[in-house]
Amino acid sequence: MNFRVQPTAQVDETAVIGDGSSVWELAQIREHARLGEGCVVGRGAYVGTGVRIGDNVKIQNYALVYEPAELADGVFIGPSVVLTNDHNPRSVDPEGKQKRGSDWEAVGVKIAEGASLGARSVCVAPVHIGRWAMIAAGAVVTKDVPDFALVVGVPARRVGWVGRTGVKLMERPGEPGVWECPKTGGVYRESAEGTLTELDAG
Repeated sequence: MNFRVQPTAQVDETAVIGDGSSVWELAQIREHARLGEGCVVGRGAYVGTGVRIGDNVKIQNYALVYEPAELADGVFIGPSVVLTNDHNPRSVDPEGKQKRGSDWEAVGVKIAEGASLGARSVCVAPVHIGRWAMIAAGAVVTKDVPDFALVVGVPARRVGWVGRTGVKLMERPGEPGVWECPKTGGVYRESAEGTLTELDAG
């Protein structure tokens, strides 16, 4: 067993924790969840039943990752982020009876490689967050987010592009639609459809 779980954390015996991962105080990892290698689950964070998490993922303090979320390698989940799973939440049915797990169909948030979600942002399922996208702190995501997009606000809207380092890309003078990372020199091209393709990571 080459991972670390603090004594106050609750990790179900059916959950799988990858080598080199750490689960901190008061975190809860539910049945059949799977964490990859080198992950960090912060204090008070929640990982729902059957959630799939890749390698080198960071889930910061008090984040709530509800099933059936899927997080790819290198994803960052900031403090108090919420990934929802019910598009039409109700405590009771139309007759006033309390709803149970079998009374609704969970929908999930899917987060692609390297994407980052800032503190207290919310993803309203079902949505897909693209590769290396950046969700600003406090944003509320209600629509799919393209690869490398920087989105802010309520509801979240794209205000720019970011590279793999998270630094905002700059459009090359005289080259419309060609973007460059000021930190790495990586080059990207924007399509007419509003997507970004990585040409050279730098």
